[in-house]
Amino acid sequence: MAMATTDAPGSGRRKWLRRLGWLAAIWLASVVSLYLLALVLRFLMNAVGLSH
Repeated sequence: MAMATTDAPGSGRRKWLRRLGWLAAIWLASVVSLYLLALVLRFLMNAVGLSH
């Protein structure tokens, strides 16, 4: 027999907003980290003379 949850009204929306916030934060962190990696690689390429 399944038990009914007794969440407060509107708590489902808060859960989805929190999940969406985490998703956006993780996505933003990954974009920023890839940007920083690209900057480091560009710096290294310029340091060894691979720039045009």
